Amino acid sequence: MSTREEIAASAQLACLLEASAPKPGNVSPGIAFRDTRYEHFLASAAAIGPAFLHAGTQSVGQTIQRAIEATRTWTSANTNLGIVLLLAPLARAAHLSGAGSLRDRLRTVLASTTIADADAVYHAIRLAHPGGLGDASTQDVASSPTVTLTAAMTLAAERDDVAREYATAFARTFTVGAPALEQARANGLGWSDAVVECYLALLAESPDTLITRKLGSDAAEDVRLRAIEVRAAGGMRSDAGRRAVAIFDAELRNSGNSMNPGTTADITAASIFDVLLNHGWNGGLER
Repeated sequence: MSTREEIAASAQLACLLEASAPKPGNVSPGIAFRDTRYEHFLASAAAIGPAFLHAGTQSVGQTIQRAIEATRTWTSANTNLGIVLLLAPLARAAHLSGAGSLRDRLRTVLASTTIADADAVYHAIRLAHPGGLGDASTQDVASSPTVTLTAAMTLAAERDDVAREYATAFARTFTVGAPALEQARANGLGWSDAVVECYLALLAESPDTLITRKLGSDAAEDVRLRAIEVRAAGGMRSDAGRRAVAIFDAELRNSGNSMNPGTTADITAASIFDVLLNHGWNGGLER
């Protein structure tokens, strides 16, 4: 079992590695959105450290609320809500002793969330004020929850990738994202390129729900199909693939950032966290 310092550092490093990789359609070093720069993501990664240091002794909801409150003292932009929502139960699971994989322990964490957790997360969501959230017919974040956090996320699973992870014991993190990242690292790719490969694998596997909410299912599916094409061209593993990645990135950029596959980026960060916990910075994967 990892120490609390290792778990907190892995959470922060997952945020840094995700933000630093040149993922198509996202903020990265030298590439900003109208209201959000790479530096905002660096500040956010630093801000969540104290909250995640105590992830083993506080509830999932408390970790999320405290991490988002800390983030808001550094930046007014929503840089990390989805990431924090995913990393908090993973960090709590990493603290649990006993046999079983991290995913096995995560199932225990998800099954034990409470209405108080949901209330804390609703507060965090309102504080972060994410774009494209919309209204829900039941358990809307503008009101007080009457079900547990996991139950509330399950109700939102059809319209939000992050919520769907709660409903499926982080299926995409553990069966798509982390394996793609591990394979890329085992093939000798550096962290930056491997993170992009992880992101492309996730994006090719399922339409991004942030794009769906903003532009509709057809637009999200078009982006998914382009991700498949970019992977087939070589992704970050060849010169032709890198050119395809650059073209894809240009296609996803507009003044309103509506083509940003933001929830895919969040699950990428969760995948990085899992790989860091299992293998560390090197873990025999560095070539």
